[in-house]
Amino acid sequence: MATYDKVNDLRNRKDRLKQGGGEARIAKQHQAGKKTARERLALLLDEGSFVEMDAFVETRGIDFDMQKKKVPGDGVVTGYGTVDGRLVFVSAQDFTVIGGSLGEMHARKITKVMDMAMKMGAPFISINDSGGARIEEGIDALGGFGDIFLRNTLASGVIPQISVIMGPCAGGAVYSPAITDFVFMVDKTSHMFITGPQVIKAVTGEDVDFETLGGAKAHNSVSGVAHFDCADEESCFAQIKKLISFLPDNNLSDSEEIITQDDVNRLDADLNEIIPDDPNKPYDMYGLISKVVDNGDFFEVHAGFAKNIIVGFARINGKTVGIVANQPKVAAGALDVDASDKAARFIRFCDAFNIPLVSFTDVPGYLPGVKQEHNGIIRHGAKLLYAFSEATVPKVNVIVRKAYGGAYIAMNSKHLGADMVLAWPTAEIAVMGPDGAANIIFKKEIGEAADPIEFRKQKIQEYRDKFSNPYVAAARGYVDDVIEPATTRQRVASALDMLAGKRETRPAKKHGNIPL
Repeated sequence: MATYDKVNDLRNRKDRLKQGGGEARIAKQHQAGKKTARERLALLLDEGSFVEMDAFVETRGIDFDMQKKKVPGDGVVTGYGTVDGRLVFVSAQDFTVIGGSLGEMHARKITKVMDMAMKMGAPFISINDSGGARIEEGIDALGGFGDIFLRNTLASGVIPQISVIMGPCAGGAVYSPAITDFVFMVDKTSHMFITGPQVIKAVTGEDVDFETLGGAKAHNSVSGVAHFDCADEESCFAQIKKLISFLPDNNLSDSEEIITQDDVNRLDADLNEIIPDDPNKPYDMYGLISKVVDNGDFFEVHAGFAKNIIVGFARINGKTVGIVANQPKVAAGALDVDASDKAARFIRFCDAFNIPLVSFTDVPGYLPGVKQEHNGIIRHGAKLLYAFSEATVPKVNVIVRKAYGGAYIAMNSKHLGADMVLAWPTAEIAVMGPDGAANIIFKKEIGEAADPIEFRKQKIQEYRDKFSNPYVAAARGYVDDVIEPATTRQRVASALDMLAGKRETRPAKKHGNIPL
């Protein structure tokens, strides 16, 4: 065969590869509201940047007539490309080819690009759309999952890992996304579960559909497994690109600094009025955050889960920061099991990737109740304490209103190693709220008073005047300064600038034992 003919043969082979499972299966994929693996990579990556690897790999399986199903690519497209000019490594399961099922060679393709991502120090993005383990390949398929899980774990804290669920992701397949840093799901077409509706019906008698069991809404608002709930695939990839813009390439690099037109010394007089006169009246913490960060641009993570705490990324003076804030509009901003998990996970990600932490505290305490206690609020609440204590990145805390009891300690207090703690004049830093404190301290006197109600009011005000303010804590050095709310952006930016060269050493150890 002449060279010209061989080149044509190569071109024809590559053209066939791009057809995946063929026109009929591609049409079926589109009818289901889903794009193909290659179409998805085209949406994610910069135009013309994708370089495919291992396109000709196919299964080595021969059992159960697998030799008749040998298809180049083996149900997954892998390679590298760029997102806004930055190198990323990718894998995209192709549901049109053997249902995107994972076998030995399929897994080997994925682990190869994961290994390269680690060597190059670049993010890894995995698009999941698969029928699960390839049963015909048995233990080789299971071994493939294990190989991926190991690499997910080794890469954790070294490179950002993003999982994108764009179809079924069931059984063992769910554990790779669960280990990664961020999980994106698409409404109505993404499903994750360990056991499907049929198995659940047979074993427990529970009748549930795919969407209720493991859809995007379920995992974004109930289980907390997923971080982003997207309306469609196009908006999903737009969200992924924005997330990547806030992140560094790896744990040895810094996030990209953006030139901002938002004056770092900008004052905002509206912040002087944002806290209601009634200490029990809620307000929207999003409004506060938007007035402090660059251009009001806050990219929230885990928005649908544990809404009593807010986490996400923003920039201050052009540099990425991680925001952790209580939300008084939901459960008064109290910490509970889910909020503690959500915040601790986010804090540890930021610490791993050198992203400074800025917290806004307005917390009345840990949420009381038998259910919370039995669900392990002690253990889960300790995760938040552990995460802030463990973090060595610059840590700035702004106490805007309530900071009571153990929750005051947990929310990035000076006692856990916060580098700069600022408080507004509206801050109330105490063991508990004035009402509860007065009931305990003056219980006997209230009972003996001629007018118990009026006497109790007086004692509540006495406690509030003495302890429910930032000045006692400031006198002890637990608050570095009490600031005018309008100056918050300026003061936080100044603190972060001062802390840019922070170096902190910790006792030598293999790793700590976070209370999981």
